Amino acid sequence: MDKYSFLNAAHTSFFAELYDKYLTDPDSVEPSWRAFFQGYDFGLETSLDELDIPSQANGQNIAVPESVQKEFQVVKLINGYRSRGHLFTRTNPVRERRKYVPSLEIENFGLSQEDMGTVFNAGEIIGIGPNTLSNIIDHLNQVYCDSIGVEYMYIRKPEIVNWWQQRLHKNNNHPEYSADSKKYILSKLNQAVTFESFLQTKYVGQKRFSLEGGESLIPAISVALFNSVIDYDVKECVLGMAHRGRLSTLVNIFRKPLHELFSEFEGKDFEEENIDGDVKYHLGFTLDKTYQNGRAIKMNLVPNPSHLETVAPVVEGITRAKIDNDYNGDDSQILPIVVHGDAAIAGQGIAYEVVQMSRLNGYKTGGTIHIVVNNQIGFTTNYLDARSSTYCTDVGKVTLSPVLHVNADDVEAVVHAIEMAVDYRMRFKRDIFIDLLGYRKYGHNEGDEPRFTQPKLYKAIAKHPNPLKIYTDKLIAEGAIDEAYSKKIVEDFKAVLEREYAKSKKSDSSRVREFMQERWTDFERQGLEGMLLAVDSSYPKEHLKNIAKVISTVPEGVKFVRKAERILDGRAKMVFETDILDWGMAETLAYGSLLEEGFNVRISGQDVERGTFSHRHAILRDEISEERINLLNMNPANKGEMYIYNSLLSEYGVLGFDYGYAMANPNTLTIWEAQFGDFSNGAQIIFDQYLSAAEDKWKMQNGIVVLLPHGYEGQGSEHSSARIERYLQLCGRDNMIVADCTTPANMFHLLRRQMKRNFRKPLIVFTPKSLLRHAKAVSSLKDLATGKFEEVIDDNIAPKEVKKLVFCTGKFYYDLLEEREDLERNDVALVRIEQLFPLHYDKLQEVINKYPNVEKYVWAQEEPKNMGAWSFMLQRFELVKLEVAAREYASVPAPGSSARDKKRQRAVINNVFDTV
Repeated sequence: MDKYSFLNAAHTSFFAELYDKYLTDPDSVEPSWRAFFQGYDFGLETSLDELDIPSQANGQNIAVPESVQKEFQVVKLINGYRSRGHLFTRTNPVRERRKYVPSLEIENFGLSQEDMGTVFNAGEIIGIGPNTLSNIIDHLNQVYCDSIGVEYMYIRKPEIVNWWQQRLHKNNNHPEYSADSKKYILSKLNQAVTFESFLQTKYVGQKRFSLEGGESLIPAISVALFNSVIDYDVKECVLGMAHRGRLSTLVNIFRKPLHELFSEFEGKDFEEENIDGDVKYHLGFTLDKTYQNGRAIKMNLVPNPSHLETVAPVVEGITRAKIDNDYNGDDSQILPIVVHGDAAIAGQGIAYEVVQMSRLNGYKTGGTIHIVVNNQIGFTTNYLDARSSTYCTDVGKVTLSPVLHVNADDVEAVVHAIEMAVDYRMRFKRDIFIDLLGYRKYGHNEGDEPRFTQPKLYKAIAKHPNPLKIYTDKLIAEGAIDEAYSKKIVEDFKAVLEREYAKSKKSDSSRVREFMQERWTDFERQGLEGMLLAVDSSYPKEHLKNIAKVISTVPEGVKFVRKAERILDGRAKMVFETDILDWGMAETLAYGSLLEEGFNVRISGQDVERGTFSHRHAILRDEISEERINLLNMNPANKGEMYIYNSLLSEYGVLGFDYGYAMANPNTLTIWEAQFGDFSNGAQIIFDQYLSAAEDKWKMQNGIVVLLPHGYEGQGSEHSSARIERYLQLCGRDNMIVADCTTPANMFHLLRRQMKRNFRKPLIVFTPKSLLRHAKAVSSLKDLATGKFEEVIDDNIAPKEVKKLVFCTGKFYYDLLEEREDLERNDVALVRIEQLFPLHYDKLQEVINKYPNVEKYVWAQEEPKNMGAWSFMLQRFELVKLEVAAREYASVPAPGSSARDKKRQRAVINNVFDTV
């Protein structure tokens, strides 16, 4: 065994440090040493009874000096604390932790009580120098097993792991705050606790989803914002959270006037008749805050619905819009923070979608601080029934994000954790999670009785002191404050609350403040009348030709695949030879014209770069380098820029993100396209809670465009219908626009109209599949250069011959037109309703008046009677009495058999052309 005698020649600290490096990052160790350590570990972990190998392979029998072996075992102990210390912390204020094995007992690392007094050089690894095993363990317990448990060893970037190891051993992972800092933390904690106590006294039993049990969230957010401004010069914060603790956040962080909140508790009506408003714990707020040193930050608390995690992608979209448009791509200027509930982040799939977005080129925001207000309980469901994972934050490990588990009763530990989180986010531009482990003092809302389902837990909570009491006693014991000081800050804040409460009694109504109002100063809120006003969406022909030339030319030095070059040749031919433009060309020219006028364009969704049906080809790739090339961005006349991104396979998260993007930047044409229209049902919550309702609830305009491919072409139930009926059912007075165009020119003008108006409404467009290349679904360059969007397109046959006036929309028009031409029928007129909502009654009445001899008015659709636009027309089309030609009632949009689909389609067409 003399070949290992060199181990006696060097200092054991060298081997300990090298072995620690090997355990953290094996590839960083010189190959021969790596091989040695691999053999050593193999020997330790392998029984000779199981493997037919010489005893020398067993690390215990290798002639490694005992002192070196012991150093290696202490290093393994240190590594055990780093990897598993979080399982043995004191982070649960009201419950005993579950027991985990193996534990961190020294015997599990080949050490014994006899080693406790031995000095080991491995202490240098953790910054305390050569030290006794007893002191090393005390230090490790303080760092990894006190009020903060840290998960980070699974991270695959050695520089990040090393950063955490250095950072955690600073001050034993315990903060050293000055007296003034402690008083500031106490003041914010006092505001949180006293505010909740005041509401409980004044509004007994009213829902407020109190923060009691997690009040340390308020000093945590406050310090996070302060540190980001002072240390990193962050200019803006976007915060999203559900309702737990939201009221405290609104008043104690965002400075919402207390009398306004109290007026909302009084149930007073909203001051604007055309705004229905929302419950007080869903409303948003924007604040410009200036600190005493003159540094300022803009703070945005995003409105949210009761769908708890829904606000998270909206926060990310708002943040990305501001990075792109306000901060020249610098994500260090803005900080997104999302506050979750423990049951929600573990149970809602949207949390996973948002985490998966975080590193993607089209959606990254430079890292988000995720804070979980962990009540250890859902509505009434215990955490053991709410998740399979060990922690509610385990979703963060998808992106190898570090997680800090913190005892919410230890407010200094909470603030210390948030400081580390800010530093980590700003340094590495990655997500980080803070699991704020507390409790919920009352039931899900203040009227619930939690003892029905958790009697033992709530006995413990009833006896448990609140965080303010715990921290006050700590500071008094330290001599940082006295009892008189603690009583004074409570009484002073109570006086403020009482004064604002009295002020609220003088108000007759509540108000909804506009969110990010400075972003929308150039836009007016419009009702139905304004939505029907014509808009000049024309664009000069010569400019369109210039755009066409750019998007049909291979850039110098670039080589596209042959098929791509043929696509470009086809574009040139459409404009410069045939003057027959298809759908994709008109859409592309719409984007190009807006770019020249100074608008930005953002499109995202599944496979949008090429388009699901290969009609767009917005991004082409160099055949050699595979560089992504967007020809629209190569136009020297552009004043705007186009962003287009293939998304992850998500509808809910991506639509939420793009909705947030559109919210923060009304001068960007923001588009989400579904791969097939019916896939949008995966994002139904965003449609229901935001697109259709946000203006009425929160006075929030939004101009997002949603493209939903729709049309019956025998592709089965999941690839036929975009569920037109669902969107029309969401239409109220003036909340959104729903369109189904039949010509490329009308699509061109519709997209341009969206940006040329002085207001914004969400736009739902049912886009074609087969019509993308239909011989009759074409337009001329003149159609784009002149004209405007046509809400209704009349027929061009002799009006007096018409006996049946058929109203229809979308692709079905061309099916009916083909049949009429085959039958040579002139007694049936086909009128296209291109804008389903709002219906343009004046134009419709003008069309109806044009046909004096009509005997039947028919709504014709290819969907079943219980789907499509028929139920909407039955309710809203009040000009004449309509009959319907449609498929029979069905539970699925279309059959799986193409033969059966054709048969049913034929029956509807025959019905339309039955004799009058």
